[in-house]
Amino acid sequence: MDSPSLNTASPRLSSEMKNQKLSISLSLAVGFLMLAGKWYAYLRTGSAAIFSDAAESVVHIIAVGFAAYSMWLSFKPADKTHPYGHDRITFFSAGFEGSMIILAALIILYEAISKWVAGLALENLNEGALFVAAAAGINGILGVYLVWQGKRYGSLILIANGKHVLTDVWTSAGVIIGLFLVLWTGWLPFDPILAILVALNILWSGGKLVRMSVGGLMDEGNPELERRILGILEQETQARGLLYHEVRCRNTGAAFWMEFHLLFPANTTIENAHWKATEIEEAIKTSFGQPVNIITHLEPAEKHDETHDRLKSSNKEADSE
Repeated sequence: MDSPSLNTASPRLSSEMKNQKLSISLSLAVGFLMLAGKWYAYLRTGSAAIFSDAAESVVHIIAVGFAAYSMWLSFKPADKTHPYGHDRITFFSAGFEGSMIILAALIILYEAISKWVAGLALENLNEGALFVAAAAGINGILGVYLVWQGKRYGSLILIANGKHVLTDVWTSAGVIIGLFLVLWTGWLPFDPILAILVALNILWSGGKLVRMSVGGLMDEGNPELERRILGILEQETQARGLLYHEVRCRNTGAAFWMEFHLLFPANTTIENAHWKATEIEEAIKTSFGQPVNIITHLEPAEKHDETHDRLKSSNKEADSE
């Protein structure tokens, strides 16, 4: 007998959804503000490094817009066309954001090299550096907040977006260093050189996000999650004199899905077995800060191995015919 257990919306989960939506909306609003400031600084200075920062902000806004849509979609309940819900859109979102970061890096590389070859002309560097420094400070606070919220609610969308914002901080830091080196030494090539180094760093960050996205879509194992589940199962089954096996779990980006088999003594009633399984499921759910969907398979402990061996033999014979 299978005992499916699917989370339904609760006041706590509704509050978490609102907080996550507020976080992504804040990221989008700050993104527009940062873009305006950086683009103004670029127009005032003509700096390739500042252009690299502004270009990254354009890509960031596009990525955040897609992330906001993905978050809205991930919160939609399961329906006839998507019986397991829409959670996995979060991995597409992370992959899209990573791809946008890579695109920004390539644009920055092209622009920095083109400006270097065509000839460099910079002005108002002090003013430009101040604008970029202010943007870096604001983005640093925002990025740490988004990653914290993402880990708090188990939201891959917020974590990916927060890491993107922090990537923007590193971009701005590189730009500031480049501008100060130009001001200090008077050697203009420091500007495109720092822009190129920043682009390479962004390229690495985008690649890691794409790798994370692919791992999630391929249901890559999560040893930390598995250890956590096994620890809870060990404690809960021992307290009830039960055994378990066939544990499998995966993270869909906005929720956890897991399944396992519970072994019961002979003559256990269906009602009693189901009740104990439900208690174990609830113990697991309360240990996680995001939705958890659980399927338990109830089995008799006596002659369990013999039964499965006989079934495997029957399946082999059927396949050979």
